[in-house]
Amino acid sequence: VRLDVPPDLSQLAGQSRFTQVTPAIVTASSMGQQTPGAASTGNQVAPKAVGDIRLERQGQTRWLVVNQSPEQVYEKVRAFWSSVGFELVIDQPAAGLMETNWNENRAKLSEGGVRGLLGSVLDRLYDTGERDQFRTRLERTAQGTEVYVTHRGLEEVFEGDRKERTTWRGRPSDANLEAEMLARMMVALGGTKEQADQARDEATKQQPTAQPASGTLAVLNADATSLTLRSEPDLAWRRVGLALDRGGFTVEGRDRASSSYEVRLSVNDPAAAQPGFFSRLFGRGNKEETLARYRVKLQTQGRETLVSVLSEAGQPVNNDTTRLIAKRLVDELN
Repeated sequence: VRLDVPPDLSQLAGQSRFTQVTPAIVTASSMGQQTPGAASTGNQVAPKAVGDIRLERQGQTRWLVVNQSPEQVYEKVRAFWSSVGFELVIDQPAAGLMETNWNENRAKLSEGGVRGLLGSVLDRLYDTGERDQFRTRLERTAQGTEVYVTHRGLEEVFEGDRKERTTWRGRPSDANLEAEMLARMMVALGGTKEQADQARDEATKQQPTAQPASGTLAVLNADATSLTLRSEPDLAWRRVGLALDRGGFTVEGRDRASSSYEVRLSVNDPAAAQPGFFSRLFGRGNKEETLARYRVKLQTQGRETLVSVLSEAGQPVNNDTTRLIAKRLVDELN
C-alpha cells in the first residue's frame, strides 16, 4: 500500500545533529565579523536603548548623544532642571551652558529615630551638611548634540579648637550623581524610565580605567603653564572640557576645529580659581568681581596631548593665574 503525504502537510526534515559536517576554515578575520543585526559593544552603552538618544562612556567620561538640534535639546534640559527642584543661576543658550544653584539632596537623610516619628513637622531642622551643584554643557555635532553634566559638591565641616563654628569646603565630584542625572535627563529628552535605568546601571559599573601604569593621566610640564595629557584627541577634548567644568571655570567659548577653550575666572581671588564659588552658594554674586580671560589650547603629540594655558589672544604667558589654571587641570584630570 502506498502511503502519500497529504498535500496540506509538509515533509518533516530529518535530524541533523549526528550528521557529519564538512570542516570549515576559521580565521581571525572571519571570527571578528558580526552577523547582520548583531549589536556592537564598543564604548557605547545600550546604543539602541532610547532611539535617537544614547549614553556613551569612555573610561570615567560619560555624555549623552542626542539626534536632535541643540535648540531642541536646550529647552528640554532647561525644563528638566526645573522639574527636579533646581534653579538655574547661569542660563546661556548662546554658549550652550547651564549651571544650577547649590541645593541639598534630602534623600540622604535617614528616616529613623526622632525624624521618623515626627515626619515633616521637624524635617527642616535636619540637614545633610552637603550641597550639590550641576553644570550642563551642550555641544553641536554633525549628528546633533552632545550633552555633558558635571557635579560639584560642598560639605559643612567644623573648625576651630572647640568646634564651635562651621565652614563650607569643597568635596570631590560624584561620578554616580552625574550618571544618575544623565539617566534622568534621557527620560526628559524622550526615553522611558526602564531604558534610562538600564543605561545608568551600565554606566556606573566599575570598568578598568584607561590610565597608564604610572597611575597619572596628566603631568604638569616644567614651564608650569602647560601639561601633558596621556589621551588621544577626541577623548582629550572631552576630558579637558569636563575638567574645566568640575574646576568651576566659566567656559565662554569653544572651538573644536582649533581645539581650544575660552575660559574666564576671578583675578581678585586667584587662590580659589572658581569665579563666585562661595558667593553663588546662596545665590549671591559679586558684581564688582574682576574677570580675566584665557585660552586653553590642545595640541596632539602622537598618543598624547599637550594642553597649554595661553592669554586671551593665544600667546604664551607665565603668571600666577596661568600656573594656577594648569595646576587645577592636572588635579581634576587625575
